[in-house]
Amino acid sequence: MSRPIRVAIVGAGPAGIYAADALIKSDAAQDPGVSIDLFERMPAPFGLIRYGVAPDHPRIKGIITALHKVLDKPQVRLFGNVDYPGDFTLDDLHRFYDAVVFSTGATADRSLGIPGIGLDGSFGAAEFVSWYDGHPDVPRTWPLEAEKVAVLGVGNVALDVARILAKTAEELLPTEIPPNVHTGLQQNKAVEVHVFGRRGPAQAKFSPMELRELDHSPTIEVVVNPEDIDYDEGSIATRRGDKQANMVASTLENWAIRDTGTRPHKLYLHFFESPEEILGEDGRVVGLRTERTELDGTGNVRGTGKVTDWDVQAVYRAVGYRSDELPKLPFDVDSGTVPHEAGRVLAADGTHQAAVYVTGWIKRGPIGLIGHTKGDANETVACLLDDHATGRLPGAAVPEPDAVTAFLRERGVRYTTWDGWYQLDSHERALGSAEGRERVKVVEREDMLHRSGA
Repeated sequence: MSRPIRVAIVGAGPAGIYAADALIKSDAAQDPGVSIDLFERMPAPFGLIRYGVAPDHPRIKGIITALHKVLDKPQVRLFGNVDYPGDFTLDDLHRFYDAVVFSTGATADRSLGIPGIGLDGSFGAAEFVSWYDGHPDVPRTWPLEAEKVAVLGVGNVALDVARILAKTAEELLPTEIPPNVHTGLQQNKAVEVHVFGRRGPAQAKFSPMELRELDHSPTIEVVVNPEDIDYDEGSIATRRGDKQANMVASTLENWAIRDTGTRPHKLYLHFFESPEEILGEDGRVVGLRTERTELDGTGNVRGTGKVTDWDVQAVYRAVGYRSDELPKLPFDVDSGTVPHEAGRVLAADGTHQAAVYVTGWIKRGPIGLIGHTKGDANETVACLLDDHATGRLPGAAVPEPDAVTAFLRERGVRYTTWDGWYQLDSHERALGSAEGRERVKVVEREDMLHRSGA
């Protein structure tokens, strides 16, 4: 093949951009070269960084600086506001590209099978995160009437949700939150936020830094019950073998032995409480029922039969994200991933689906930190390039780059570009500068398209 390898990457979040970076840094980028098109259903790139990271975590959002450098490369084009499968199919992609990489992530809430999930006041964390991060496809308002709120889960998303609910709107105003989110949070009545985990401190999935940051707010008092500090042999082994788990447990221990302070909002971290039912009256949440658990020696827990009803008026479940099934690709419903072998998609008969690959959360599930996605991308790209070198890629029928733009125009797709992102970025920064902030995020899709020159 004398021309560059043509690769389509569906999803322009960290996973997709890391895959582009791996392709650019490969030997193939020198001979015969690579040509990469990133397709993103949002008008703006960066996926999880823009629409999944809490606005008061600019440190994590700094990853965008590194991703920016990849998208600046001449081998890469961005097509935003383009939906798979709404605007093109897998057959369309095979026509224009030698290989297709799916990096569509996980954006929906994992289900939790307990009674009361459907009550008013019962929310998925992903929905709330999308709202406070200014996602264009969710409602502009959020019901925040509950004075006492429960958050189910002990991962970083649970911490984000609990922290946003416990902070004041004025604390969050210096961030990039849009005006509608600031207005909504001004109406927030929450003064108590209860976070529940079914296992113990050693099994919590918090990142140590994110956990410690809870205590930095001048309005949030973090409270841990000393009775929830308990370890068995399995827990001790976890602490010895996992530095981060040990740091988390140590922080929780220190909070458990201190006196409760006077900050106006209380954030309680509860362990050994397994959610059993969301209680309702007249169709609305009026409480949460949990069963007390105890360690069984291995780090796992068993029920004790002791039940507690907690007085809360809203429940947020932060028990994990799940990916959506993709047309023309196999899908494992239980894991919420596409079956694969080192990134090569596996057909139902166990053979490799020609020229189709996955990376990121659609590949391994919604676990790990953003940085772990780079290793995923490297593995997947290595397989793609090996298939190219050994002649296992069928080759695109119409590999000319202009054929893609012509196809999208014929379909009437109003797509954004990398140059368009610079225009939108400049506009958002100007909005922020007028208020002494780094950025104010544009929310409405039409406004995003307009400001991107689409």
